[in-house]
Amino acid sequence: MHPEAIYHRLLSENTEFTFPEGTEAWYTPWAQGSYELRPLEGWEDACERPVTLRVADDLWVALGEAAQVDFPRGKFRLSETKPNTLVTALNDNATDLVTPAATPWRVIMAANRPGELLEHNDIFLNLNDASQIADESWIRPGKIMRETRLTTENALAVIDFCARHKMQYLLFDWLWYGPAFDFASDARKVVAPIDMPRVVAYGKEKGVGIWLYVNQHALQKQAEEIFPVFREWGIAGVKFGFVQFTSQHWSEWVHRLVRLAAENHLMVNIHDEYRPTGYSRTWPNLLTQEGIRGNEEFPAASHNTVLPFTRMLCGAGDYTVCYFDPRIRNTHAHQLTFPVLFFSPLQTLYWYDTPSRTREVPELEFFDNVPVVWDDTKVVDDTMGEHIAIARRSGEEWFAGVISGDKACGVTLPTDFLDAGRDYVLRAYTDDETVDTPTHVRVSYHLVRGGMPLLFSLQARGGAALHFLPADRTDTKGIKRLKANHKL
Repeated sequence: MHPEAIYHRLLSENTEFTFPEGTEAWYTPWAQGSYELRPLEGWEDACERPVTLRVADDLWVALGEAAQVDFPRGKFRLSETKPNTLVTALNDNATDLVTPAATPWRVIMAANRPGELLEHNDIFLNLNDASQIADESWIRPGKIMRETRLTTENALAVIDFCARHKMQYLLFDWLWYGPAFDFASDARKVVAPIDMPRVVAYGKEKGVGIWLYVNQHALQKQAEEIFPVFREWGIAGVKFGFVQFTSQHWSEWVHRLVRLAAENHLMVNIHDEYRPTGYSRTWPNLLTQEGIRGNEEFPAASHNTVLPFTRMLCGAGDYTVCYFDPRIRNTHAHQLTFPVLFFSPLQTLYWYDTPSRTREVPELEFFDNVPVVWDDTKVVDDTMGEHIAIARRSGEEWFAGVISGDKACGVTLPTDFLDAGRDYVLRAYTDDETVDTPTHVRVSYHLVRGGMPLLFSLQARGGAALHFLPADRTDTKGIKRLKANHKL
């Protein structure tokens, strides 16, 4: 040990947060749980972070943590002695710190409405160190589709689908190297009938990179060996599966693997119980993570109206967007909005789908065209649990998602986020049972002017996906036709 280093054992953390009587919290006991609005009493377990609290109709607070790197995961529990008080609850009973060391930041955000919390959530990133990767040119955000049938032929079909639909990546899901929960499986070898060199080469020809799922068992056993092998194969990224992320040990372990992946020019997606605390600023090869009750579990539509102002405050979430699976509980226009509502630089689309089960319905152009990183975000409606609307800008184009919860409703969408007085062509994707496609989504074009309110009548679990393009950048003949049929 370095002579100046000092050994500490931290037994607990007793940071307290006291709120006025009547404060309610959007409570969930675990990272992939559902949310329930509860008073600060009667909790059977600690609440996940960040926790969003309604102090008053015009006062909202979020508590979270940033820069949790070599430290146990924290949650928030009710104080046993003080009413309306939350206490930081560490997972470990004891934490070993050797100086120099740093504890995580405890983050307190306050705003007049929950949408303002999301618009300013870069505080979580900014409380982390600047990027440690000098050349970030190999880090490329994009859209990804997974392959679960694990053959060369199926992989080539997915690559063709991705190329046709402007998707950048294919993911080989678990079992490509053998039973994922077996320490005997060797992730240096392809066990499934996949010609990996052929697939990687074909993907490169089509502009589609390859990601590999690796479960925590192989990561524990051989991460130092497999990451250089993956780089040699030409793999773009690794999806960590079923990570443990509770104790100081597992926190240090998963972040060390992110750094090891960066050394081998591998991007990372961490799945299961990992919630971000801003480490992507320091190591931007960590594109996204789960830690979210996503679409693979088909949550209620009301859940989707809560997520942007709870889980999404702390960073990107891999929501695993479904579209053609018959188990989806929402309308297809509702499903289309997810890449806008749920930020993720690696956006997983068509979860549970395969090229053979998809249908080339017109509205897929929205998924094709939607970006995964943004220049600006505006929350237009934040009526949590009932209906929400979020708009995001990429260059001069804006994309917006409007969804209802479990009840039908009308939503007025102000367009103050657009340039005032500027004309835009709006491509609108809305629910319409009269449309003769399997998904019943109408694609319509409108001419709108910045600042002009838009009215939507949403059915239960419905939505509208919107794409605004500046009219002066759009085909002039098409504009003339629109002007002839629409009043400004």
